[in-house]
Amino acid sequence: MNLTDAVRSIIKPHTEDVLAPLTTIWGEKLDPAHVLEEYPRPQLQRSSYYHLNWKWDYAFTDTPAAPASYQGKILVPFSPESALSGVKRQLKPGEYLWYRTSLPQEACALPGGYRLLLHFGAVDYEAEITLNGHKAFCHRGGYLPFEVDITDFLRPDRNELVVRVLDHSNRTEQSRGKQSLERGGIFYTAQSGIWQTVWLEQVPSSYLKEVWFETDYDKRLVTAHVTALTTKTLPPFSLTFSYQNKLIASQSLRAELLSPSLGSSQNAAPGSEKDAKQLSDRKEVSFSCSLTLPEEDFHPWSPEAPCLYDAELCFGEDVVRSYFAMRIVTIEKKELRPVFCLNHEPLFLMGALDQGYWPDGLYTAPSDEALIYDISTMKKLGYNMLRKHIKVEAARFYYHCDRLGMIVCQDMVNGGGHYSMPLVSYLPTVSQTACHYINDHNYALLSRKDPKARLQWEKECEETILQLRFFPSIAIWCPFNEGWGQFDAVRITGKIRSLDPSRLIDSTSGWFDQGCGDFISVHNYFRTLQVPREYVSTDKLQENSCPQGRAAFLSEYGGLACRIDGHSSVERTFGYKHFDTLEDFQKAYHTLIEKSLLPLKAQGLSGAVYTQVSDVEEEVNGLMTYDRRVLKI
Repeated sequence: MNLTDAVRSIIKPHTEDVLAPLTTIWGEKLDPAHVLEEYPRPQLQRSSYYHLNWKWDYAFTDTPAAPASYQGKILVPFSPESALSGVKRQLKPGEYLWYRTSLPQEACALPGGYRLLLHFGAVDYEAEITLNGHKAFCHRGGYLPFEVDITDFLRPDRNELVVRVLDHSNRTEQSRGKQSLERGGIFYTAQSGIWQTVWLEQVPSSYLKEVWFETDYDKRLVTAHVTALTTKTLPPFSLTFSYQNKLIASQSLRAELLSPSLGSSQNAAPGSEKDAKQLSDRKEVSFSCSLTLPEEDFHPWSPEAPCLYDAELCFGEDVVRSYFAMRIVTIEKKELRPVFCLNHEPLFLMGALDQGYWPDGLYTAPSDEALIYDISTMKKLGYNMLRKHIKVEAARFYYHCDRLGMIVCQDMVNGGGHYSMPLVSYLPTVSQTACHYINDHNYALLSRKDPKARLQWEKECEETILQLRFFPSIAIWCPFNEGWGQFDAVRITGKIRSLDPSRLIDSTSGWFDQGCGDFISVHNYFRTLQVPREYVSTDKLQENSCPQGRAAFLSEYGGLACRIDGHSSVERTFGYKHFDTLEDFQKAYHTLIEKSLLPLKAQGLSGAVYTQVSDVEEEVNGLMTYDRRVLKI
C-alpha cells in the first residue's frame, strides 16, 4: 500500500476556498428563453406539454411566512447556488427559499372534462406547492419527481404558482449525496430547491399514470404493467409494439382490474374538501397486458446493439408513447466462477464513476446535449457502464443510456448523520479485513441513530426503484456506499429484491459487507489490484445472496489526479495519486488499465469502476476536466 498517497488523500473541508467561475460550452451558449425544452418524461410521452423553465421570482426568508416582496429572478430549473440560476447564493439550514411564477393561459384553458397536471422533476429537499393561495401539495425528498392535479385550484384569468423550499443539507440525516455545506475533498457544493424541469400537461378525465414493462427474455414475453386514473366507467385499452416502424404485436381489451383503489393520495392536500370530492368521483386502477414477440422480431439489447422497441398505449381518449428493451442480467457460473452475464453471456463491466456534477449547473446539466456528451464520450473511451454515484438523475439521462447502450449501476442516495471518517474511510484503507466485523445493526456506529430518518430513507429507496425500474439500461441497484448511513443491509437487500427481482444488487459497495447481495464489492485505491475473494463460507452467506455465488466486483479504483490550469474551479487538488503532466497521467492510466486491471478478467473479475468521469471542484481525478473542455486521455 502507498501510504504517502493515502495520507495525502485524507478528506478535509475547505470552506475558505472561493470557487473560480467555470463554464461548459453548453452553459456558455445557454439561451434563458429556451432552457431544457426536451420532453422530460420519455417513458410516457403525450402531445400535451408546457414547460415552466424560465425566470421565476425568488426570495429568501428566515421564517415560514411568505415574503412581503421578492428579491429578484432565478432561472428555473437551476438551483440558486449555481451560476446558471443567476442567483449564486447558498440556501442555509433554517432558511426558506420561495419561488413564484404565473402559469401560461393556454395550458390552463382545458377542453371539456380534461385535467391539468403540474410536474416537478425534483426539488431539494422539502417543497410546499401553493396555487392561487391554496396549498396543493407537500413533498419530501430531493431526488424524485412528483405531480399534482391542480385542476380544481385554477382560475379563469391569472394563476399564480408559489413553491416554498426548506433544505437542511448535511445538517440532518436527510438524503443528500455528495452535497456538503463544508465542501472539500470528495464532498461538493450543496445545492437546493428546484433542479429539474417543471412542466404542465393536459390529460382526459381517464388517463394513464404509469407504465413499466416486465420482460421475460427467455420466453420473449413482454408484460405492460399499467396504472391509470379513471371515472366510474372504465374505457377500452389497447397496446401496440413496433420495431423500426414495423408492427410487431398488438392487443385490445377491456382492462381487467387487478388492484383497484381510491385515487392517489399524493394529489390531495390534507383536509381539502375539493380533493375529497375529486377522489370520490375517480379511482386508481392497475392492470396488465402481455404479448409474446415473434422469434424473427426478437432483438436483444446490449451496449453494442441497444435495440429499443416502440410502444403505443391507448386508454380511452388518452394516447401515450413509450418503449422497452429485451435483456436479462444474471450472475451465472462460467468456468466454475460466478460472473456477471448480459443475455446469458459473460460481459466484463468496464465502468466509470459518474458524479453528475456540472461547474455551471451543479446538479443540473446545462443542456440535453451535455448529458449525451458525457455518455457518448465514455463509450468512445471503451466504457460500457456508468455507476451513477449517490445521485438520481433526470429521466432523460437514463433514456439516453437506454438508446446509446450504456449500462447503469444505480446508487441510492446516502443520508445519515455526521460520518466518522476514521471508521468509514481510514480504517478500511488500512485494513478491509477489520470491516468484516462491523455489524450494521449498530445504528450509532454508522450514523443512523434517528429511526424516522431510517424510515424516510427506506421510503425514498423504494420510490427510487419504482421510478427507475422502467429503464432497461439499469442493471444493478446499490443501496449503500462505504458505510455512509448504512443500516440493515441484509433486510434492505431483501426488500429491493422483492420490489425488483429482475436486477442485481451490490448491497454494500466498498466495505462493511454483510454477506448479502450479488457481488463481493471492494474499493481499492492504494494497493495492487486483485480479484476480491469471497471470505464468507457458502453456508453462512445470507439468504439474500445470489444462489450461484457472488461475483467479484472492483466497484471503485483508479482516482489518478491531474489538474489542468484554466479548467479547474480551485487551486487546491484532491486525488488518490497525483501527476503534474498529462503525459505522465496518460502513461499511468494506460498502465493501470492494461497491466493491472484487464489481466484480472481471466481470474474471474466481473467488473470494475474507474474513478471518475470528470473532475469535480478540487477532486481532479476525472478523465475529463470539470468543464468538459479537455479530455485527458
